[in-house]
Amino acid sequence: MSILFAENLKTLRRERGVSQKTLGEAVGVTQQCVSEWEKGNMEPTLSCLWRLADFFGVSIDVLCGRREW
Repeated sequence: MSILFAENLKTLRRERGVSQKTLGEAVGVTQQCVSEWEKGNMEPTLSCLWRLADFFGVSIDVLCGRREW
């Protein structure tokens, strides 16, 4: 999941013009955590995945690269 998730997260965030800090605040994590997700160094918990999917209006499958948006 890491590489596709990291790329998709960064793409979705940039397409929507959202900073890492703003995204982190929206899903309840730090900017540093979002940065680590985007680098592929960490993976979010399931509850964070749900919040990210809701924030971007996509499914978890899309976020993780199982389906295209």
